[in-house]
Amino acid sequence: MVSKVLPEITAMEAESVASKFLADNLPDRFTAGEPRLNAGGEAWRVPVLLAFPVLGPVGTVGEIVIGTDSKRILSHSPIQVIQEAASRVYEEHRKEIEAIVL
Repeated sequence: MVSKVLPEITAMEAESVASKFLADNLPDRFTAGEPRLNAGGEAWRVPVLLAFPVLGPVGTVGEIVIGTDSKRILSHSPIQVIQEAASRVYEEHRKEIEAIVL
């Protein structure tokens, strides 16, 4: 039987690291989603979501991967890829977004 090592970093801490990364690198419409442990348990996978006030998240536009043994970002979707995905998600939900914003 293989024993699984518990992560040193909690899901809440991983979400906090991802949120700081987003605040430092993207505008305010991007937020961290719910972290999930990867299959091996050595990293938190945190979705990057496009979100709007009142409406909330409208789609996933990227991902940030954070080690479970430190608060180190192991990888993330490139900023340009996140922005391009956000444009596509915005277009898909334009009517509902503009109904709330306008």
